[in-house]
Amino acid sequence: MTYLSTNDDSTDRRASVRETYASLASTGEGCCETDAPDDHSCSTASENETVGDESTNANPVADESRSLALGYDGDDLEEAPDGSNLGLGCGNPVAVAALEEGESVLDLGSGGGFDCFLAAQEVGPEGQIIGVDMTPEMIDRARENARESEFDHVEFRLGEIEHLPVADETIDVILSNCVVNLSSAKPQVFREAFRVLRPGGKLAISDLVATEPLPPAVRDDPEKIDACVGGAATIDELERWLAAAGFVDGSITVEGEWTEDLPIVSARIDAKKPA
Repeated sequence: MTYLSTNDDSTDRRASVRETYASLASTGEGCCETDAPDDHSCSTASENETVGDESTNANPVADESRSLALGYDGDDLEEAPDGSNLGLGCGNPVAVAALEEGESVLDLGSGGGFDCFLAAQEVGPEGQIIGVDMTPEMIDRARENARESEFDHVEFRLGEIEHLPVADETIDVILSNCVVNLSSAKPQVFREAFRVLRPGGKLAISDLVATEPLPPAVRDDPEKIDACVGGAATIDELERWLAAAGFVDGSITVEGEWTEDLPIVSARIDAKKPA
């Protein structure tokens, strides 16, 4: 994703996010602590150890444990290609999306492609899955995973969630997992989502949201932003932006506390484009 503002601060934020997730794509580390899946404390690789150091948190078993805590099941972890689950999510949007065979699905910020591959099983070979990510290293990783998978109806496109490389009214369902919070142009993200959805299409997003406004010291901290908490919008803001974009039947369902020191929760964001 990218940020629409051209000021230096916004540009620095974008560069920081891209650099962090490029490193994660290369090392396979998740952005959230993998040794404590139940408390959901989130941290970037830089908050654990230097990327590439042998003592980093890269641990497939821990990532699997954390994924199970977020609502995935063992079959999900077994059936997705190796290397697609980077432990970057804060929920399981595929589980709540109620996907149907033949649907066209778009994943905003698709990372290694984990949710895309799970969605591909739900929609079947007659469906279509598109993952969009702004980080070339993530796209490379996801495409390699796709080549090693059995799914011919999954593709990954380099692009920004504020300027989606997707045609108007071609998507039935939009998924996203702990990514929208990274954008400083969230209203534009929802406008783009509305544009590409077919009439009657829906959003099924897992993300971190704030239950009250965050202090500037948190919102302006690059490490907090990279760790998915600094950019968390409030529930009121999200509801307002969804309505302004044209969505109806919007709902934000809190699923669990995320940190002990900040008013951040994991939540499910649902909305529909009028038929």
